Amino acid sequence: MKWKPSRLSHLTIQEQIVDWIKSRIECGDWTVGTKIPTQRQLAEQFSVNRSTVQLAIDELKAEGLLESKMGSGVFVANNSWNVLLDKSQPNWQQHIESSIYKPNYRTIQLINEYEQYDHIIRLGTGELSPELLPTKLIEQSLKAISLDSKSIGYSSPQGSLKLREILCDYLKKRGIQASPENILIVSGALQALQLIAMGLLEEGSVVFHEQPSYLNSVHPFQSAGMRMIPVSRNTNLSDNLRTLKRKRQSLYYCVPTLHNPTGYNWSLEEKKNLYSACNKLQIPIIEDDVYHELLFESSSPAIKSIDTSGQVLYIGSVSKTLSPGLRIGWVVAPPAVIERLADIKMQTDYGSSAFSQEIVAYWISTGLYEQHLVHLREQLKRRATFVENILDQHFKEIATWKKSEGGFYIWLRFNEPIVNKRLFLDLLNQNVLINPGYIYDSSDFHHIRLSYAYASLEELKIGLTSLLERTR
Repeated sequence: MKWKPSRLSHLTIQEQIVDWIKSRIECGDWTVGTKIPTQRQLAEQFSVNRSTVQLAIDELKAEGLLESKMGSGVFVANNSWNVLLDKSQPNWQQHIESSIYKPNYRTIQLINEYEQYDHIIRLGTGELSPELLPTKLIEQSLKAISLDSKSIGYSSPQGSLKLREILCDYLKKRGIQASPENILIVSGALQALQLIAMGLLEEGSVVFHEQPSYLNSVHPFQSAGMRMIPVSRNTNLSDNLRTLKRKRQSLYYCVPTLHNPTGYNWSLEEKKNLYSACNKLQIPIIEDDVYHELLFESSSPAIKSIDTSGQVLYIGSVSKTLSPGLRIGWVVAPPAVIERLADIKMQTDYGSSAFSQEIVAYWISTGLYEQHLVHLREQLKRRATFVENILDQHFKEIATWKKSEGGFYIWLRFNEPIVNKRLFLDLLNQNVLINPGYIYDSSDFHHIRLSYAYASLEELKIGLTSLLERTR
């Protein structure tokens, strides 16, 4: 049966003819070099005016599917298959470039890629070494955890009630009073930032932060259309915030304990000053406190512990202490905020892992977690001392640093601005991976975030030797 265009179709007669001819080429009925029927023949077959067929053929010629040969007629073009292939595939690059989420810096993309290779010495990784993870103890604890059918199903919007109740008691040690309604279980601290960006701020809002900042190496707020503004916490903090904020929505992101990437610790007075300044201007504070359990000495209370107005959104996690693979963190905030963030979380991942929540609940409630932290701090302190001894012996003439107070990092500053892309790639060619300062502050070519938490002691020695050779 010969095909004819339908007068009832939502497509025009010309569009239907174009699609039909394309289908003949795609299915192989009309191969490259095939002479197609004349305009008169097609017009008779389709029961349409010849002018309609001519317009359809002209369109296919313009697309490169058909070509005319003087005195011979119209033929399927040599390039027709490539044209059809290009037309049939979406323009993914256009989709990528116009998408909402911002691409990461190329340096960070390379860091994420090369961190997966075992032969790479990772001098900047913000992650515990596999030898520091309590793998065997976690495996043993799985035998002691009692599961029922409900506990391994979908989690409630705010997360496991059992874990939230356990966290209420645990947070008291940080000076934080909370009820289960104040807590949302999230899949790591980064998800907490993404939920806050999507759920609490309008496009064009301002996110204040210190410089350098971890936020410059990830883009949860930038991709949501927020403006990032670094602010110095000096005596003019209130005036500066007021001037920069204007009438826009805003919040202040900070890591007051073992700041990432510098490792700096705020004093209680500094915490009170920031809280007071933000309180007066009704600027919410995000307190990212994921490193505080790794302090070598006791720390000052959290900003959240002095919060009487509900303006501090507190973030905690076990990713830096117990296991990043568990993907368990938490947000402490007023119930209305928690409900909003929980609603968005359910729309994105339908709840954090039920198994992971059971493991974390068991570890904290039995005291295993705090026992592990004591051992972990000892190991990290030993590693920090090892690296600092190497720095003392070989880097004093070319760099300065502050003795680590805990966590993972030493913020190593070179006297000359030599920490650039060339140094990064040069070291990478030697299988040494660094986190250069410019990924946390685009104008910083002096610093390296030096981590002693991941590489082995032998790897740290080899990596620092390579670094020394290329910076002298």
